[in-house]
Amino acid sequence: MKGKKGIVWFRQDLRLHDNEALHDALMHCEEIIPVYVFDERVFKGKTKFGFPKTGVHRTNFIIESIAELKQNLQSKGSDLIIRIGKPEEEIFKIARVEKTSWVFCNRERTHEEVKVQDDLEKKLWSVGQEVRFSRGKMLFYTADLPFPVTHTPDNFTHFRKEVEKFIPIRKTLDTENSELPTLDLRVETGTVPKLSDFGFENNYNRNPKTSFPFKGGENQGLAHLKNYFWEKELAKTYKKSRNGMVGTDFSTKFSPWLAHGCISPKAIYWELKKFENEKGANESTYWIFFELMWRDFFRLMGKKHENNIFKKGGPKEVDLNPSEDMKRFRIWAEGRTGIPFIDANMIELNETGFMSNRGRQNVASFLCHDLNLNWQMGAEYFESQLIDYDPCSNYGNWNYIAGIGSDPRENRKFNVLSQAMRYDEEGAFVKHWIPSLKAIPAELVHKPWMLSDAQQKDFQLTIGKEYPAVILTLT
Repeated sequence: MKGKKGIVWFRQDLRLHDNEALHDALMHCEEIIPVYVFDERVFKGKTKFGFPKTGVHRTNFIIESIAELKQNLQSKGSDLIIRIGKPEEEIFKIARVEKTSWVFCNRERTHEEVKVQDDLEKKLWSVGQEVRFSRGKMLFYTADLPFPVTHTPDNFTHFRKEVEKFIPIRKTLDTENSELPTLDLRVETGTVPKLSDFGFENNYNRNPKTSFPFKGGENQGLAHLKNYFWEKELAKTYKKSRNGMVGTDFSTKFSPWLAHGCISPKAIYWELKKFENEKGANESTYWIFFELMWRDFFRLMGKKHENNIFKKGGPKEVDLNPSEDMKRFRIWAEGRTGIPFIDANMIELNETGFMSNRGRQNVASFLCHDLNLNWQMGAEYFESQLIDYDPCSNYGNWNYIAGIGSDPRENRKFNVLSQAMRYDEEGAFVKHWIPSLKAIPAELVHKPWMLSDAQQKDFQLTIGKEYPAVILTLT
């Protein structure tokens, strides 16, 4: 029944298209108040090992996304109320002043987010208001799955076989074309914050070397979607190019917009199907769907195993006792291991907030299985640095590499040298991020510790000076 007023609390769904919380509000309310809260615990807090929970790259991306969301709402005669604080407190204040009936939002599944939504729900009950939860992060609807969440197969292949050919993907919701009521507010709308509000300098500049020179926001994400499928037709070659290391076209690059909900996974799926219908389906187009299924799988693992995905022993509850040597960890994190393939990937991450999937697997394996460090340190560092951080995908992948995930395989150790020579055969990626190695020939660039004194002199490179000595011997 319409006639009531509701808040749409934007969380990890920073878009107007295919937005279920917005759709639900439009179905029930005549007045809608869009709200976003920069959670001070997320944007100003620290992880257990002392890293910023949200580093400068992701903070900047989210600020850009919020600015664009606000503009898109204003173009429809509405607006976005913005606050910095604790969402359960800030939204409750707005709800009391505006005398709303409901708060509509995405339901999150990991413990920090669940606590926030539970605390807000309790506060709203005290004044006779309710939270109405929806979903929006997954491709599949849990209600459509052939098993309850608690019975989700722990092996991705088993999961995939049960869903890919049997469970239809629902159509997107046409919320971006819906008319929004004009706001008549008692509260201030607030302004888009600056980086300095979170302890960073305001002069953020994207590193020109980055493989991800893109901005946050729904319009930006949809423009990239169009560019990827229709202007460059990159979906035709995704499976062959997805392990590339240099440039913008070797993988889809959808993940940052997906992580923050600037693009709906269903929107990507239906654009993919349209592309297949018009340009033809092949192994590469299927592989994009395959990756979207992996994303859903990790989210279901987070729902099924809850906090165990964050614990040292993981869903398997393995008895681990790895080192937590922070000095050794810092060498890894700062790209000073003396192993160029590892260092180049970590430098890229630190400089840009992005790293290829191939790079992520290798640096994670190296931390866990070569340095024998606690995988949680690496997972938290990725949480801090990555533009496309998502709790379930990040910790699910680290569980997988550390061998403590729910799947049956245990040994996930990568041979870093063979990987480097396979995926960066000429050393182009390494030289891109480590200029001191530019003169080293391809056959030695991944093994600079093998350079003789004479060769170091010829290449004007002193190991231990212009480039670090190797942290351990690789074979």
